[in-house]
Amino acid sequence: MASAGRFTYLRQENRRAAVGNRVLRIDNVRKTVNYLKKNGLAGTFYAAAERVREERKADYRYQAPDAETLGGQRRETTDYPYLFSIVTPAYETKEAYLREMIASVQAQSYSRWELVIVDAGAGDAVERTVRQIIHETGDLRIRYSRLPGNRGIAENTNAGIALAAGDYIALLDHDDFITPDALYYMALSVHRGRQEGCPPALLYSDEDKYDEGAQSFVFPNKKKEFNLDLILSNNYICHFMAVEAGVMKRLKMRGEYDGAQDYDLVLRVVDSLWPDGALAPETARICHIPKVLYHWRSHRDSTALNTGSKSYAYEAGRRAIADFCAGRGFRVQVEHSMHLGFYRIAYEPDLLGARRDVGIMGGRILDGKGRLFAGGYDGEGRCLYEGLPAHFTGGSTHLAVLRQDCAAVDIRCMRLRKELQMLYYEVTGLRYREKRLVVKEGRKRMEISVADVSGLTCDEAGYRKLSMALGEAVRREGYLVVWDPEITVRI
Repeated sequence: MASAGRFTYLRQENRRAAVGNRVLRIDNVRKTVNYLKKNGLAGTFYAAAERVREERKADYRYQAPDAETLGGQRRETTDYPYLFSIVTPAYETKEAYLREMIASVQAQSYSRWELVIVDAGAGDAVERTVRQIIHETGDLRIRYSRLPGNRGIAENTNAGIALAAGDYIALLDHDDFITPDALYYMALSVHRGRQEGCPPALLYSDEDKYDEGAQSFVFPNKKKEFNLDLILSNNYICHFMAVEAGVMKRLKMRGEYDGAQDYDLVLRVVDSLWPDGALAPETARICHIPKVLYHWRSHRDSTALNTGSKSYAYEAGRRAIADFCAGRGFRVQVEHSMHLGFYRIAYEPDLLGARRDVGIMGGRILDGKGRLFAGGYDGEGRCLYEGLPAHFTGGSTHLAVLRQDCAAVDIRCMRLRKELQMLYYEVTGLRYREKRLVVKEGRKRMEISVADVSGLTCDEAGYRKLSMALGEAVRREGYLVVWDPEITVRI
């Protein structure tokens, strides 16, 4: 069997070479030119400024677990019965990538896995490499299947899903690789969930990118816990993802969503966890593991580096969202945003009217300098993206311009569902009323309705306290609190 020594992580701290920095600069220039064509000069200026700011603040080093830690994980999970099937569709895979991917699976501290490689390539290079590795290592957990032809990423993946024998099925791209503790944390989460009587249906982890030019790990994506409105804006779940085998085999991938087949799958898993008549899906069965377990390789043809390399995927993603919304009875128009792979849903007539699961919606509040200082709040009462200039998006994940669920929204810039308006009186002592505001962002003018708080005399701390109390009351009734950064007022 292969040991962790077969897969050596390139030490990032020794790879800050000039050649790597040149590669990053060239790629950034290429991205900037493409962005300029799509979004114009002003949008490109702000995007470039934020990118520079993000890279200057970056101080990330992936540290692989040492042998002692991996040994402890191995001993801890010896008796765990959960088998993970990792499905990898291959197509004319570069040998070095294939070997690195396989070695990363063989290096796992959790040993109950199988790697199912389904090969849709025309040549025999992948088969020869895989069979050579099996012969050299004697590792029969690696399974190879030759497909009769290339039927597209979704159907190729389905062929692997059909062969999988595990309790959970995870997806791994043929040119990426996972950390040596990836399956340990997946198995641990499954074990804890089953002990608590809530087995996960879907698990996902944080991820980073592997920059081939600099030979270093960069841009960690530290993801949020499951967030319905965020997943309807962008597939932030992405890698590393595993789905309960019964759910995966029933849903499968859909070929008409090739390029966004994993996004479509996530949305249909969410839909399957939303019982008829329930206000919200069973989010307790969606498990986020807040650790980087997946390295997404950045090379010229990958979407990690070149978002234009699979532009058809973004249209498939838009259609997947539209299909989910139609299935839930939401009347919507789904639009592409300025950023590829990020979307905006226009609800008819509006969010509160279209969705019975939303209890309160609110926007962002800017100060006199155009910086965000109030709006959406987390569970600790901290303002989301506080201090960010109005034209910035929150970095490469663009979180600051995406609609998302939160703990509370500011009482000065929000609207409340009619059935819940008594809660406003209980929190503030005032009857709920709305007022109309005309707001202007750049050349765009719009009229919005917000709660009339003229009867309140509060300082900033007082407004935030009332906002948190109202948000908690709404969530206690089972409703979502939704923050929409396109709703903007200035104070």
